[in-house]
This record gives sequence, structure tokens and C-alpha cells, in this order.
Amino acid sequence: QVQLVESGGGLAQPGGSLRLSCAASGSRFEANAMGWYRQVPGQQREMVAVTGRRGTDYAASVNGRFAISMNRAATTVILEMNSLKPEDTAVYYCYADLWTGYRDDVYWGQGTQVTVSS
Repeated sequence: QVQLVESGGGLAQPGGSLRLSCAASGSRFEANAMGWYRQVPGQQREMVAVTGRRGTDYAASVNGRFAISMNRAATTVILEMNSLKPEDTAVYYCYADLWTGYRDDVYWGQGTQVTVSS
């Protein structure tokens, strides 16, 4: 079994910065991709940024403001969020597409709140 543990998030002012971190641990795995999604109440969960074997993708709304990185062991993913806007307010979920030795599985973190407000 694999667990995703998120940290970071919180409250920031418009124009400010926050950093999210997500660490995968547990059973043996190899990451195909890891990243972040976000969800606002009443709306669908949307991709923010994902990186992995197939490259890196950003949502158009965050491109140029957010930066995603993964450690060399491909067990931790970091999202640096800069020039934050009120519309970035959401619950952010860590995402991992992992090969566990038998099949590919998708895992989700528990979610961390990001609030951008003055």
C-alpha cells in the first residue's frame, strides 16, 4: 500500500507565494507521474500541474506562475506557487500515477487548503 503525505498550503495574500510538498511512501513503486489537482466546492477537480515520464503539464491558468518539481528518486513532488490570485483558492490534492509491480494505480492525497485573500 502506498501513502501520499501532503504538507504546506495555508493562507497567502494576493501576489504572495506558497509551497506544497507531497511525499509518497510505502510499498515498492515507481512513479509514472506525480502532480497536483485542485477543487473548489461545487466544481470539478481540475489539473494544476503534473510531471513525470511523459513530461510536464500546467493548467493555462497557472502557467508562468507555478512551478512543479520532483526529486531524483521520484518520491516527492513540490509545487511552488507564486503571484497567487484569489481564484487560486481551493483544496489542493496530491496525485500519483504509480507502477506498484503489478499494475498502474492512481493515488490521491488527503487534500490541503490554499486560501488567497487580503
